[in-house]
Amino acid sequence: MSEKSKFSGCPATGIGSMPGGDAREAAKTVTGSFADGQGMPYLAELPARGPGADMTGRTIGLLVEMFGHVEPSGWRISDRPGRDTRRARSWLGEDLDALEEFTQGYEGLIKVQAVGPWTLAAGLELRGGEAMLGDPGACRDLAGSLAEGLRGHLAEVRRRVPGAEVVLQLDEPSLTAVLLGRVRSASGYRTYRALDRQIVEAGLREVLAVNGEAPTVVHSCAPEVPFALLRRAGADAVSFDFSLLTEREEEAIGEAVEGGTQLFLGVVPGTDAASDGLSDPGGSVMGVRTLWSRLGLNPGTLTESVVVTPSCGLAGASPAYARAALAHCARAARSLADNPE
Repeated sequence: MSEKSKFSGCPATGIGSMPGGDAREAAKTVTGSFADGQGMPYLAELPARGPGADMTGRTIGLLVEMFGHVEPSGWRISDRPGRDTRRARSWLGEDLDALEEFTQGYEGLIKVQAVGPWTLAAGLELRGGEAMLGDPGACRDLAGSLAEGLRGHLAEVRRRVPGAEVVLQLDEPSLTAVLLGRVRSASGYRTYRALDRQIVEAGLREVLAVNGEAPTVVHSCAPEVPFALLRRAGADAVSFDFSLLTEREEEAIGEAVEGGTQLFLGVVPGTDAASDGLSDPGGSVMGVRTLWSRLGLNPGTLTESVVVTPSCGLAGASPAYARAALAHCARAARSLADNPE
């Protein structure tokens, strides 16, 4: 399988989070929005339910022999699974039940999301209150625990949706801050030192590898996405907020496309836009066409290189807008395919 064909038939998808707290309604929306080849359904996250349903809490619930609980400052390592860990696992089970219900007979790509090892290390506290990021040994243990937990999670999704090929997305919004030494300590008075890029790359590679030959994505809605590092770590696709792209990153984008890396382009606003914000699917992807032209890329490669997404998760949107945004992603992707130039 070529790199470019790993996401064939997947013109659009969502990032992960959805508004509200109804697992069945969320599953119905993400599967219905991308029915009949319109895009890739995914396991929705519903952070409005509270701690344990947020992306960090859900991922902590996946860890093997490592547990967490909620402190006023955020998630902290625990010696044993307490109420917060149990709640995270319970909500994940509820979400899996809903996904299974609405994917009966489904065949094709389906996506699951988890926080990547470096954003998790930046956001999860050791017992003393400092981030795991400051302890190299703890970071190694965390990456290993996450890899093992994801291996089991992916197997569970494959069991529940046997016709699906499961795509693993790692959410790494803090990755650039980790690489540049911008993650602040608990006190806020200092920052953790920048980590060696080879160490960061190795940690990502270890976790991405649990999906074997199946497709992988790394998502970041932060500026300055490290495209080259993510490609070296084994990501088949990079997902990012298109509005944050600068000229400095365009060369890396061109190299990624020519190397067969898929781009998940966040071109649809993640929160309720102006009333006419979703009225022009072609307008939503006009900047993508312009970028292709500026880079001298063949317009015919757009449909095999690009997946259209919201700019970030939809947790902050209204339910009606979230439904409209996902449908708009599918329409914008069709516009790109019909009129690549």
